[in-house]
Amino acid sequence: MHYMDQRKALLVLLLTATALYAWAGPAQNVIFMIGDGMGLAHVTMAHYANGAKLNMETMAFSGLATTHCLDSLVTDSAAAGTALATGCKTDSGMIATTPDLKPRLTILEALDKRARKTGLVTTTTISHATPACFAAHVSQRGNEEEIASQLLGSGVDVMLGGGLSYFLPVSSGGRRKDGQDLIEIAKSKGYTVVTDRSGLLRCRSDKVLGLFGKSYLSFELDRNPAREPSLALMTQKAVELLSGTETGFFLMVEGGRIDHAAHSNDIAGVLHDTLMFDKAVGIALDFARKNKDTLVLVTADHETGGLGLSSGKYEIRPDVPSGMSRTCEFIATQINQDLSNVRKVFEFFAGITDLTDEEVASLKKSPDKKSEYSSVNLAGITAIVNKRTMIGWTTGSHSACMVPVMAEGPGAELFTGFMDNTELPKKIARACGFSL
Repeated sequence: MHYMDQRKALLVLLLTATALYAWAGPAQNVIFMIGDGMGLAHVTMAHYANGAKLNMETMAFSGLATTHCLDSLVTDSAAAGTALATGCKTDSGMIATTPDLKPRLTILEALDKRARKTGLVTTTTISHATPACFAAHVSQRGNEEEIASQLLGSGVDVMLGGGLSYFLPVSSGGRRKDGQDLIEIAKSKGYTVVTDRSGLLRCRSDKVLGLFGKSYLSFELDRNPAREPSLALMTQKAVELLSGTETGFFLMVEGGRIDHAAHSNDIAGVLHDTLMFDKAVGIALDFARKNKDTLVLVTADHETGGLGLSSGKYEIRPDVPSGMSRTCEFIATQINQDLSNVRKVFEFFAGITDLTDEEVASLKKSPDKKSEYSSVNLAGITAIVNKRTMIGWTTGSHSACMVPVMAEGPGAELFTGFMDNTELPKKIARACGFSL
């Protein structure tokens, strides 16, 4: 085909797709999926490890978003979550609140006012920065006890994640110093409370509070599948519980621990949590492709780690982290203090059999280095894995890189090109037929 003919055919295809989505009318359901810390390199590594296109890569429209907040070009999750939830920039650490402490209406709250059912799903604590930004308003993200109270008072229909300790008083093994037992309060408000995978599978309630750990849920590689539900299962169950009504629903799903693994420069944790997040995306897309009034939007709040898919040679080895059975964080807990079992541990959990004496020595933790890992230096473990994966990291924090945006469903054509993160909730509102 001639070059100009190809361009014409592509233009016709794009216009046809745009017309089809416009014809579909306003979005009745919205599934907003956020890979915390998931940059383009994280997605690319997952693509290569997967050996084929990811579910998110099959979506009809795509673009890129900037992520800076008011007080820094490198945002934290609270300010980024506020932008994604409210369309408003704020300072680091603030939850759906302006720097002068004025609460901002969130897209979840706006749709709740329009009789949509609502849900929040995460692998972090349900009171963590990203989910909090959609249904709570506080000046400090660390005040998770207050956030938990506000989430319960918000009326969100389905909440699934970790963070049980923020719902229980100190006397019951929780962190609440006010003595309140939010679990009992949740039950009095009509919530069914579940705390494990089997309880979630059995649940048929219209209102569900699922708290599957005292703190964060496990990294996907370290998860006990018999007890703790995967992000994909939580997404599937949330969609099941929220759908089937004439009014529609809004669901935010966060792959929250991609970020935590990237902070540690743990490529195995990053890879497997990104792949699980993509499985959750696949579940959302399956629903949307059967229910044409559903908009699915995928993005990240920021990039974490400054992940570079090269360490100097023209090669990377995604098979190294792909073949690991545990995260570097877990491996750190299995090595004896005298390092006597280090080679066996690396062989068993990471498939690495060629440790050098210098690498073994690098795992010995400095006596004055404080860490939850009493035996070894976690950074030494990640360095060994990253060297064999042939990748590098620029930071153990966030970066200022733009993040991917992918969309499919009614209004998906709005999410193309370059945009700022504040535009996303406004475009969601527009896709639903109103202004935020």
